[in-house]
Amino acid sequence: MRYLLKKLGLYAFIAWAALTLNFLIPRLMPGDPVRVLIAGSEGQIDPEARDAIAAQFGLTDDPLIVQYFHYLADLARFDLGVSLSNYPVPVIDIISGAMPWTLVLVGVSTVISFLLGTGLGVLLAWRRGTWSDHVLPALTFLNAIPYFWMALILVLVLAVGLGWFPYAGAYDRTMFPELSAPFLGSVAYHAALPALTIVIGSFAGWVLQMRNMTVTILGEDYVSMAEAKGLPGRMVLFGYAARNAILPSITGFALALGAVVGGSMLTEVIFNYPGLGYTLFQAVSAQDFPLMQGLFLIISLAVIVANLIADAAYVFLDPRTRQGA
Repeated sequence: MRYLLKKLGLYAFIAWAALTLNFLIPRLMPGDPVRVLIAGSEGQIDPEARDAIAAQFGLTDDPLIVQYFHYLADLARFDLGVSLSNYPVPVIDIISGAMPWTLVLVGVSTVISFLLGTGLGVLLAWRRGTWSDHVLPALTFLNAIPYFWMALILVLVLAVGLGWFPYAGAYDRTMFPELSAPFLGSVAYHAALPALTIVIGSFAGWVLQMRNMTVTILGEDYVSMAEAKGLPGRMVLFGYAARNAILPSITGFALALGAVVGGSMLTEVIFNYPGLGYTLFQAVSAQDFPLMQGLFLIISLAVIVANLIADAAYVFLDPRTRQGA
């Protein structure tokens, strides 16, 4: 419990630092987002309305410390400001609209990739020195392929060439979004190819990491002692080797889950998928500073929470952590 309380205090400080940096960086950067909005309106917004728009964006001449407390008060009300490119839509509405698409697509794909990769890695480690070692070069090659290349190859072959999957969008645009079987089927059909891209592009890394760690653990003295005692091979593999080998992967998995909120930006851009990654790409392209600030804040907090969950998992998976606490 003491270990978790220390970690909780540490991550609370990190969260405060992330909030503070998210406040300071846009205000210390050169440029004026209001002028960007007025210039991009092509005369539809009167320049005399600049002060009113600036006030709505939270840009005032108040001292920085006063603005900081106003910023914290707005965060407590889940007020992240107003989007420039989608004015006057609040940033929180845009993020809440894009987040479910990313959580379902990237989240489910990441979990599937992790489970397949770690399971296959354990099996390859147990059967080391056999024909299964010939799979390793293919996995290494697969792990070296960037996400966007994998996405482009799958689009070219499966979508354009064979026509098995749609190559863009999250659902059939002729359908109205609702909780119905046809709409959910369309969502699953459109998400299949992006999900396949993420799974194929990431599971090889989990396989290689888990195999290498398991091979190392299998060479430890306590594993040799367990085998000498005549314990069943399954117990040795999963109770001794895999349980200890998976510990480093837990941290990587937590970081991957934290990155889920940010979405797989290049994959979402290629497939024109309306998730947070694609939204961030649009915000950067449109110089939408409030939306970028809100997205960076959500992504930072998600990574912090994911790391806290990983540290909590360590307490239950590694007895040495409980003893040190």
